Amino acid sequence: MRFQLLGPLALADGPDVVVLQPSKPVILLAALLLNANSTVSAEYLQRAVWGEDQPATAKAALQTCVLRLRRLFTKHGVTGTSIEAVPGGYRITAGPPTLDLLGFRDQVRRAAALAQDPEAELYTLKDALSLWQGSLLANVRSDVLHRDEVPRLSEERLRAVERVCDLLLGLGRCGEALVDLWTATRVYPGHERFHEQLIEALYRTGRQSQALAEYRRVKGFLLDELGVDPSPSLRQLELSILRGEDLGVAAPTGTVASVTAAPAPGPPAPGVPVPALAAAGAPEAGPYPAPAPRVVQGVAVPLPAAAPGIGPVAAVPHFTGRAAEAEAMAARLTAEPPPGTDGQRPLAVLVSGAPGIGKTALAQHVAHLVRDSFPAGRLLVRMTRADGHPRTADEVAADVAAALGPGGTGGTGGTGGTGGTGTAVGRALLILDDVVDADQVRPLLTPGALAGGPPRSPAGGTPAHSEGPDLAVVVTSRMGLGGLIATHGGWVHRLTAFTEAESYAFLLAALGAERVEAEQRAARRLATLCGHFPAALRILTARLLTRPGLRLGDAVDWLGDDPLARLTLTDSPDHSVSGLFDRALGRLDPRLSEALLRIGTGPPELLREAGGADGTEGHDHPSVPEDVLEQLADAGLLEDGPPGPYRVHDLLRAHLRRTVRIRNRRTEKV
Repeated sequence: MRFQLLGPLALADGPDVVVLQPSKPVILLAALLLNANSTVSAEYLQRAVWGEDQPATAKAALQTCVLRLRRLFTKHGVTGTSIEAVPGGYRITAGPPTLDLLGFRDQVRRAAALAQDPEAELYTLKDALSLWQGSLLANVRSDVLHRDEVPRLSEERLRAVERVCDLLLGLGRCGEALVDLWTATRVYPGHERFHEQLIEALYRTGRQSQALAEYRRVKGFLLDELGVDPSPSLRQLELSILRGEDLGVAAPTGTVASVTAAPAPGPPAPGVPVPALAAAGAPEAGPYPAPAPRVVQGVAVPLPAAAPGIGPVAAVPHFTGRAAEAEAMAARLTAEPPPGTDGQRPLAVLVSGAPGIGKTALAQHVAHLVRDSFPAGRLLVRMTRADGHPRTADEVAADVAAALGPGGTGGTGGTGGTGGTGTAVGRALLILDDVVDADQVRPLLTPGALAGGPPRSPAGGTPAHSEGPDLAVVVTSRMGLGGLIATHGGWVHRLTAFTEAESYAFLLAALGAERVEAEQRAARRLATLCGHFPAALRILTARLLTRPGLRLGDAVDWLGDDPLARLTLTDSPDHSVSGLFDRALGRLDPRLSEALLRIGTGPPELLREAGGADGTEGHDHPSVPEDVLEQLADAGLLEDGPPGPYRVHDLLRAHLRRTVRIRNRRTEKV
């Protein structure tokens, strides 16, 4: 027996399919299957079945509803699947062979693993999409499920359809792609990627006038309904069509780059909670590479992202907090250069702060805000490798030169672009992300080092003609980099933890207003337990999104029992607060890491300045030397007081204490 969720809820036994009649047990079954293999709380099931205004007898009625559902199973011969009563709720067990939703997701994962074989990937994805059988949950009369679950499932299907169309275009099967794209663009008029694919397919099949008419239609819709212009990639595609340019062969595997950015994913369907990692600025996780770009005039342009640690700047969906910093950074990046600088602005802004404080998210968000001022491109350049070791200035300079080069493609061009001439137009913006020290970045800020200033002639005489765009540079670093500011100038934004209001806004964006506003006090308590620390809030909301039935009030107790253990993504252990702090400690000089461990497990006097002026002289725990405290503060691991000049964030202090306990236990065993 197989359950079918991807359409009207039904039971299938081979070719025989029984569509279940609308009823409360059917709603209960849908809620359980949507969260198969997980415990679904009784409270969530009650809301799904009876809505937000539940009867006083809802708890007892739920038990009756479960009995009726079990009888329904018996009636239809469902013997291999049972509904288990577990502490706090109920659970149903299923797998890809017995639940079409899990089968679809399994096929999507298989397709992603075949990305180097477009034909095989296309076949697997089409097989996955064939599991969808009409209007989703049409016979399940639950406002809660249609509000919270249906849009999320629809988005999964849209991503698969989008990838199928990319593959068809890349394989030259444009006519076949048109069949799906005509429908998709009419059903989802705000999904710009579908429109871009449709316009490209029309142009590639020789229907230039229809392609331009479709562009005008979507442009009018976006302006009239949403008050926005088409994306830069759509505008660039229109320009290419007007010029009659050869788009070349589309690249289904993402091995070549377009002159413009690959479009960002469309907005989520109404009612879909924004994924927590995306809300805080991390790239959205997904099984597919970015939509395939194009070959420019028949020539394969090297993809900047193919170089280690370099890629296009991504927009940060539903960015929250940092309003004052974002406004100030945008103003400084777009301001006219000071007199006497010959238009060169090598270092505009330094964003510094503790690991996990949101430096990269802010830099990317601002880069997206000022995209029209940087038509030659916007690039994110990772200055450290995955193992935490710094990249050399020579490596970075070579990668940036290859990415921008004479054409200044940059992967994320704005309205100016290259115009297909091979000469960059306007300015480019670089984010040098996670700089380790001033010496790592200082060589990159000399004129011409990043193809952004006038290159010097070999003899050091008259500057040669610059072939690259004028650059502006944003640096993010855990370090204060005071020496760099002293030699190169620039504005500094030192980030600290969120305010209470910013934390609450983040929870609203990540979890949705319905869930947060229903338990405002619990939401604020969760933010406090996270110390208003952006990385902790990201991880918490990611976990809560995977447990939609968990009340925020219950999550307070759950998180408070052991915050460090709970602030970890179980399917991605690298995403954890403890791991973040461990990696930060690993970067420190051993003398500093030992001092920080001592501070985190010692009394407050250790955080006061040396010399006894604050009355600490004579204590059993003498104060740590001021130069050590300053270095730890510069590394973002000590915050401004009170009490005293410095303090340790509560989460970091808990981690330091746990680290010392673990070390002591190991020592005792030895």
